[in-house]
Amino acid sequence: MTLPTPPLPDSQSPLFSLPIRVYWEDTDAGGVVYHAAYLCFLERARTEWLRALGVSQQALREAEDVVFAVRGMLLDFLAPARLDDALDVEVRLIEAGRASFTFAQRILRPCDSRVLLEAEVRVACLAASAFRPRALPDWLRAHFRILMNEVS
Repeated sequence: MTLPTPPLPDSQSPLFSLPIRVYWEDTDAGGVVYHAAYLCFLERARTEWLRALGVSQQALREAEDVVFAVRGMLLDFLAPARLDDALDVEVRLIEAGRASFTFAQRILRPCDSRVLLEAEVRVACLAASAFRPRALPDWLRAHFRILMNEVS
């Protein structure tokens, strides 16, 4: 069984942004966001990016035996976020290979236009049943190429 090709978002923008609020659970005793919390923010934004494209990770696992796993990350912490900050977590797909794809992500604080973190995240496509690399489904790779304006 294969999933239908999801529609592109109305904007067809390659940039996706998710608003996030900093809570106590995200911070250390001084009210500064703990470094590992940024990973959760980045993950949540990538998941919501997929959801905005009409792609359910649960449906991918069930119908296509596909799961995604972070293969590598480069993080640059530029400035701290603090308790109660409203943040925007950006996601931009920058590369889609046969069995992996790469995102450029940023976390910004809109109230002062400050970039707090920049990240490059490489994600592998795996067979859920064996947890081994596998090719992205053709329809999903084609969808990613459209988002990157690489239609061939």
